[in-house]
Amino acid sequence: MKKYLLGLFFILTTVSICFSQELSYGLKAGVNHPMGGEIVGLQNNYAFQKNTSEAEGNLGFHGGIFLQVDFGKFFVRPEVVYTSLDTEFTFIEETSIYSVQKFDIPLLVGYNIWGPIDIYAGPVYSNILDATLEGEEFLNPIVVQDTPINAQAGVKVEFGRFGLDLRYERSLSSAELQRLDFGEGYNEINEAEFTDSRLNQIIVGVIFKIGGPGLNERRRRACY
Repeated sequence: MKKYLLGLFFILTTVSICFSQELSYGLKAGVNHPMGGEIVGLQNNYAFQKNTSEAEGNLGFHGGIFLQVDFGKFFVRPEVVYTSLDTEFTFIEETSIYSVQKFDIPLLVGYNIWGPIDIYAGPVYSNILDATLEGEEFLNPIVVQDTPINAQAGVKVEFGRFGLDLRYERSLSSAELQRLDFGEGYNEINEAEFTDSRLNQIIVGVIFKIGGPGLNERRRRACY
């Protein structure tokens, strides 16, 4: 799957460069707010018996590169992005940080609805680089998702070289039940189950265009 998607990314990029009228590329970076995650205590755990803890999202970050090919008002936008996400579980007397680092390749299709405003959506290939749950000693690795494909949709505004990007990413995976066993420093938690390790996220980014048409003005022109 990974080789197929990387190959598709290369083919689309090559075809777009050969046949498109407008090509731009640049850098992007910003913050992420993750949502999701649920841990339930087991019956033999007297301190945390059958209590449910839902994760609270902390601000994460992302950074990467993009390539955008315009076809009149439509465009194709492949990206390569590193993403770091943190959420926090609060138990009776302890907290635990759930941290996920991943490598994303969104392949977005968009439309210019008016002037500097674009909307877009598309699939995202997500390769999990690392996933840890603070205090958990026996689950290795944590299964964050059972499929590498997520989905994104959003809106962006561009003026010359700079732009702002707001999007939502939805996990397309099913919940994976995983047994947890915390160490001695987490006696109030002891044994539990990770009933849902999936993370959705709201993504806010800043765009800096390095190359392409209209760097000092809005890029649109008619397609011939």
